[in-house]
Amino acid sequence: MPDDDDVAIATEFAEFDVARLIPLIHDIPDYPMPGILFRDITPLLADPAGFAQALSVMASPWTADEIDVVVGVEARGFILAAPIALELHAGFVPVRKAGKLPGATRAVAYDLEYGQAVLEISENAIEPGARVLVVDDVLATGGTVAATIQLLRDGGAEVVGVGMLMELTGLRGRDRLAGVPVHALFQA
Repeated sequence: MPDDDDVAIATEFAEFDVARLIPLIHDIPDYPMPGILFRDITPLLADPAGFAQALSVMASPWTADEIDVVVGVEARGFILAAPIALELHAGFVPVRKAGKLPGATRAVAYDLEYGQAVLEISENAIEPGARVLVVDDVLATGGTVAATIQLLRDGGAEVVGVGMLMELTGLRGRDRLAGVPVHALFQA
């Protein structure tokens, strides 16, 4: 489990009392493969008060931005994005791994920390010009989020920002999202 030296509250959220949430994120070494440190948010999700607080604080930077759609990235991004969409009075649209959506889709291939993947979105899920917030659990190298942004922009959406539960700052994923505001609740 991370300690206060491993995980810090992002400075833009310092006024919120979220320090009690840090112990609810566990480190799992060598998962899904050797050398990867997985951040397990399951204990946070299982704590009703902690989960509610995390969602509220994650939504807070975007309340004045008139978000039309919140996009959740498969799979843990769904868990965070759907309730954030409700809090922002916006729609929710999933971005899924290849072959998981029915009907016509748009796809983008991208590189992961430990391989390659393809993401898809339903062709007509978001109207051109819609103001979109992308939400996921962890920003690592930025490949998944950059691919999601490309997918949305290719469909004519305006990506207003990216909301993350945790940013792994040493992997510099934010650098791949140039020009898109990123708010992460925690930084490690």
